[in-house]
Amino acid sequence: MAGKLYLCATPIGNLKDITPRVLETLQAVDLIAAEDTRNSMKLLNHFDIHTPMTSYHEYNKVEKALTLINQMLEGKNVALITDAGTPAISDPGEILVQKCYEAGIVVTSLPGAAACITALTLSGLSTRRFCFEGFLPTNKKEKKAILEDLQKESRTIILYEAPHHLVRTLDELYEILGDRKLTLCRELTKKFEEIVLTTLENARLIFASQEPRGEYVLVLEGRSLLEFQRERELNWQETSIETHLQQYESQGIPRKEAMKQVAKDRGISKREVYQYLLNLETQ
Repeated sequence: MAGKLYLCATPIGNLKDITPRVLETLQAVDLIAAEDTRNSMKLLNHFDIHTPMTSYHEYNKVEKALTLINQMLEGKNVALITDAGTPAISDPGEILVQKCYEAGIVVTSLPGAAACITALTLSGLSTRRFCFEGFLPTNKKEKKAILEDLQKESRTIILYEAPHHLVRTLDELYEILGDRKLTLCRELTKKFEEIVLTTLENARLIFASQEPRGEYVLVLEGRSLLEFQRERELNWQETSIETHLQQYESQGIPRKEAMKQVAKDRGISKREVYQYLLNLETQ
């Protein structure tokens, strides 16, 4: 009988945040796959856990995933942990999860700390709708494309950033997104936890004279829905109602529904859309 993969959330700072269920699982499994075995050894030693450990990280995630899957197919149970927080979130663990499902191995998650959610709840910004981008790519072209997409994003945005990239990222965000409310979070759950409610513009001034220390979670205000709606309405004014309707119909949307959506986009009544199309037919 095949073993199982356990995704075990570990503390992001305060060791007391680990759950009893995670501790029991780390004791009981046959093997622990850790992002950095040296870092994780401190955690295991603190809780007197002596389960064998192996490395699983960004640079061996594909070949090591196959090794771990073979072990699980032989009946071994494996726990996956990351340096801090929940595995598979902005983490190579997502590859192992995918490969496990392909191999028919059962995967279960033991919930716990996640820096992105912790920062969001502390941000003072809207938590009803949010998107998580993790670390932005290092490739300039790819990064620019993502930032341009985020410029239109109306949900609260969560990003991770390393200290040596923070200033450049703040500059790029300000350049493309303009000034927005921003909450900077570092040392979450630790003794010197720091939460700074500011703006993109002010944050750039702060770090012009202050060196960033530690990894940051950036929680950024989304674009105003009202502003976005007004811009969409202005853009549609430059397109004829006929072309606007065709765009929806080309997606397989029935004509009645398409007319309703056109009216909504343009801030007019459905009757006005119908009358416009009727006039076209009689010309």
